[in-house]
Amino acid sequence: MRASGILMPIFSLPSKYGIGTFSKEAMEFVDQLFIAGQKYWQVLPLGPTSYGDSPYQSFSSFAGNPYFIDIDELYSEGLLTKEELPEQQDIKQDYNQYIDYDLLYKTRYNILRKAYKRFEKSGDFCQFELENDYWLNGYSSFMAIKNYYQDQDIYHWDIKIQKRETEALNQVLKACEEDIGFYKFLQFKFMEQWDKLHKYANSKGIQIIGDIPIYVALDSADCWNSPELFQLDKDLKPVAVAGCPPDPFAETGQLWGNPLYKWEYHKSTNFEWWVKRIRHSFQLYDVVRIDHFRGFDEYYSIPYGDKTAEYGTWIKGPGIDLFHCLNNQLGKLNIIAEDLGFLTDSVTQLLDESGYPGMKILQFAFDSREESDYIPHNYTKNCVVYTGTHDNDTIIGWLKSISKDDCKYALEYTKINTLKPDICWDFVRLAMASVADTAIFPIQDYLGLGSEARINTPSTLGNNWRWRMLPNELTPDIISKISQLTKLYGRTNKLLNESQ
Repeated sequence: MRASGILMPIFSLPSKYGIGTFSKEAMEFVDQLFIAGQKYWQVLPLGPTSYGDSPYQSFSSFAGNPYFIDIDELYSEGLLTKEELPEQQDIKQDYNQYIDYDLLYKTRYNILRKAYKRFEKSGDFCQFELENDYWLNGYSSFMAIKNYYQDQDIYHWDIKIQKRETEALNQVLKACEEDIGFYKFLQFKFMEQWDKLHKYANSKGIQIIGDIPIYVALDSADCWNSPELFQLDKDLKPVAVAGCPPDPFAETGQLWGNPLYKWEYHKSTNFEWWVKRIRHSFQLYDVVRIDHFRGFDEYYSIPYGDKTAEYGTWIKGPGIDLFHCLNNQLGKLNIIAEDLGFLTDSVTQLLDESGYPGMKILQFAFDSREESDYIPHNYTKNCVVYTGTHDNDTIIGWLKSISKDDCKYALEYTKINTLKPDICWDFVRLAMASVADTAIFPIQDYLGLGSEARINTPSTLGNNWRWRMLPNELTPDIISKISQLTKLYGRTNKLLNESQ
């Protein structure tokens, strides 16, 4: 069934206190999606972020980001006083255009700790602990011990704690008991508030598309609690790490640094950890986009310690066996495969066998030197088309950065004579009109914003994951225009049609 949606990270919502949260503004955004006739809201990974603030480098594959907890909701529950709210403490966060992560790190946890001191465990909390025991205690212990060691990574912990030696570990856990409770409280509130928002979206016929990275961070609860899952040596250092080989966009490749999986071990457990991870993901989301799908066919292995990704090798991954296992244990799964980049025949075969829709990016379509698989006339129905992703520039920014020949090709294809101010709408129309079952658009392209609104520039640090939409920036006129195009190309939310 034809449908469309908007890509909007939680952190980019115009909530109070410096970062998007599960606030009333999030509920209002759901209302705007509904009025615009959208069926999908795509968010980026919701996990707690580490150095660099990337949602693709998280402290856990299961936990949620405490920054997304709505402070005003804690106040309404009596867990905070009015004087403890950021605005009363003169913490200058408010509805800023860009997130100040340093300020958040220095102030937000102090406020959340005050809420925890007033929190009394309820039956719901005990049920939450019980149902999430398979990850919650391990994650909370990891974070508490990290705090005990002044936020240093695990390689700066005592070697006995790194290796989880029972006597030493029990001593530290006892010293961290209060903090472990605090981190469990944060996860309880995160899940409670997210569940409320998720259910509200579903009540409007809107499904949440979640995003999970294929890999976990080296400094994570996953690696510390379950080192047997990863290619680590006796000192818990990686044997090899993940990345991508050199290409025209990166001369020395991309060195991600994530630990690689011991796929043979995973297979011997009937992919138990992956089953838990995917099951958990579908408790959070209605549709799951798996990042770097190619890595399940073959993964790029870079020797640990290399300074670039130039000397890695491709090694066979689990292939279709993993997805057969997931289907057998969890049933038919609504998954989007991120299949971008150079694809070998075996990757294409894996995608075909899985039946999952792949992705088409309009910004990759207009290479004047050759015809691309991303050009709309080559699409099949079983795909998801985007004007761009979180890793791309906005349409406006992209058109200003490409070569004259590529720009000319793009303008000819879309029947446009010039780089007019509202040109982003022509590319939205092109994707909407395509045969792709699903079309997703970054909110920035509907707002007509340039490179200043870009979410992420891969292989860079310092200015990523910071952009936020300002209050009232998504105007009724823009919503009406989205609605008209959505209706014109047969993608309107079924519930909206029924309500009219």
